[in-house]
Amino acid sequence: MARLLLIEDDPAIRATLLRALRERGHAVAASPAAMEGLQTALAEKPDLIVLDLGLPDLDGRELLRMLRAVSKVPVIIATARDEETEMVRLLDAGADDYVVKPFTAAQLDARIRAVLRRGQAPEESSVLTVGQLQIDPGARSVTLDGAAVELTPREFDLLHHLAQRAGQVVTKRELLSEVWQVPYGSTDKTVDVHLSWLRRKLGETALEPRYLHTVRGVGVKLSEPSS
Repeated sequence: MARLLLIEDDPAIRATLLRALRERGHAVAASPAAMEGLQTALAEKPDLIVLDLGLPDLDGRELLRMLRAVSKVPVIIATARDEETEMVRLLDAGADDYVVKPFTAAQLDARIRAVLRRGQAPEESSVLTVGQLQIDPGARSVTLDGAAVELTPREFDLLHHLAQRAGQVVTKRELLSEVWQVPYGSTDKTVDVHLSWLRRKLGETALEPRYLHTVRGVGVKLSEPSS
């Protein structure tokens, strides 16, 4: 059983999710506004927060930044905003995952369980090296050309999974299954958004790749630069 905090201002959505998540065995508290939600998060220390963006007193993005300043609690964004640039901003601000409205309680529960499993999974100790890129699973740290690369937890998990299969093409279906532990959806931009942001942090782009190479129609491959 996970202790969840739902920050959602819509009474109907809040009531529906409260009932559905409790039926799935979670202990769920709820707040209809940002500042009340922040106070509840600090007082109750939930295992995970589900955060709506369109809150009456403060935009959810600002609340996410405030949470990240004081806590590492996993946060799943629940939003109707599905633009890629908005998703990237949320991931950069510290979100662990997101679901786009409308979604079912079963879909949200799968995301919650996947995020919590990642936080509990034991890490391997051996350092993985691909060219000048080094991934240390035990320390959850990455260096490139000797300099530290700051990644979000999800970005690290994605890079680590690709590094374990360096030189092999990994499909988006596999990445969603193994990294996110959720079913693949044809409209799910999760992998593309994370790959885009990971490329930026590695100093490359999809058009000018160094380590992350897209194989059109198949997937992505992490490999040592050719020069």
